[in-house]
Amino acid sequence: MEHPPIFGLMAEFETPQEVVHAAKRARELGYTHTDGYSPFPVEGLYEALGPRKTRLPFLVLCGGIVGGLGGFFMQYYSAVFAYPLNVGGRPLNSWPSFIPITFELTILVAGLTAVVAMLFRNGLPRPYHPVFNVPGFERATSNSFFLCIEATDPLFDRLKTGSFLKNLHAKHVSVVDH
Repeated sequence: MEHPPIFGLMAEFETPQEVVHAAKRARELGYTHTDGYSPFPVEGLYEALGPRKTRLPFLVLCGGIVGGLGGFFMQYYSAVFAYPLNVGGRPLNSWPSFIPITFELTILVAGLTAVVAMLFRNGLPRPYHPVFNVPGFERATSNSFFLCIEATDPLFDRLKTGSFLKNLHAKHVSVVDH
């Protein structure tokens, strides 16, 4: 009989130093699909887990460029084509007067792009996550620290990964079902 697909394996640790050490060891062995859970921010855990590559800065840059160009051409269209006014002999395309609104729309669209892309990338709102079903995971909000190695990791093997986590002196290793 075949095992049902799992989300990963989760190890519980008693101290923040243990979870940071475990994350570093997992990273050294080549595990890349890992996540840590703790009741408070743990210094060094983010670095130990390894930063994930993201396209968010590129998307924010694109949003800013689109916002800036949109703001400039909106003003250009209204000043040159839709409602041309000759004020004091200035040219219709008086770009210095367009700078404040162009700047504001650049910042606005870049910020909105950042928020929408971040929510989309993080899969929010997410009312359910498989780790919520792990027995004892509620202690992640009070006094325990958890390291999860996801089954999508290229190096993931249920038995080898489980024994690796147990060798890190984990208090408990659990299977995270979908």
